[in-house]
Amino acid sequence: MKLIIDTESGEIVEESTAGKHTFALYSKESFEAISRIWLKVGWNQKFVYTFSWMGRPIIQLPEDMVRIQEVIYRVQPDVIIETGVAHGGSLVFYASLCKAMDRGRVVGVDVEIRAPNRRAIEEHALFPLITLIEGNSVAPEIVSEVRSQIKPGETALVILDSNHSKQHVLAEMEAYHEMVTPGSYLVVTDGIMIDLDDVPRGNPDWSWDNPVSAVDSFAKEHQEFVVESPSWPFNESQLSEEVTHWPSAWLRKLAVD
Repeated sequence: MKLIIDTESGEIVEESTAGKHTFALYSKESFEAISRIWLKVGWNQKFVYTFSWMGRPIIQLPEDMVRIQEVIYRVQPDVIIETGVAHGGSLVFYASLCKAMDRGRVVGVDVEIRAPNRRAIEEHALFPLITLIEGNSVAPEIVSEVRSQIKPGETALVILDSNHSKQHVLAEMEAYHEMVTPGSYLVVTDGIMIDLDDVPRGNPDWSWDNPVSAVDSFAKEHQEFVVESPSWPFNESQLSEEVTHWPSAWLRKLAVD
């Protein structure tokens, strides 16, 4: 794809296999075209490695954090389960929301929680709202331990953010989807990989080996989930597309008849 930004004429020209299109520079279409390129360049430049939340590196796009905050506030989950711990920033973020809402707790699962990260998480003021489980997220004993953290009648929301290969994500979806409460979400992060097969830090195999491909496969077999981005509770713009690292991330569990 070729994108020509002409600030003098006030136009953007987008050329791709779908054809050539010209948009006014200050338009919804131009914003979306620029955002698609910005996401790829920003990912390659490790833009998301510049943020922290309450002292812990978070390694997430700020828009994605604000969007999931909107969903968590609406769903009011009793338990937020996240696979993939890293530095613990997202666990602290979710715990801070639970603290503010006076409801909920967080369970973090990772195949390896490095000692400095574990120590920093355990010393954090919000650690009383966090449970750490170390082990392979799809191992039966680990899945069972995570399930035991959900009490009868509690609402649960699950976020998958560990190994992002299609095979592993699909295995996690199969392992954790039953824990999701009707009306809540299974969130599959970092689907942006599907668009990063041609960037310097990317991998050609990501064109097929990515979380979006896992979601597509899972959704065909699980009609109890619908893939849809949550509506924005506030929007005074003409925009409708998210600027996100999480395309096709949101699987809402339907109510049981």
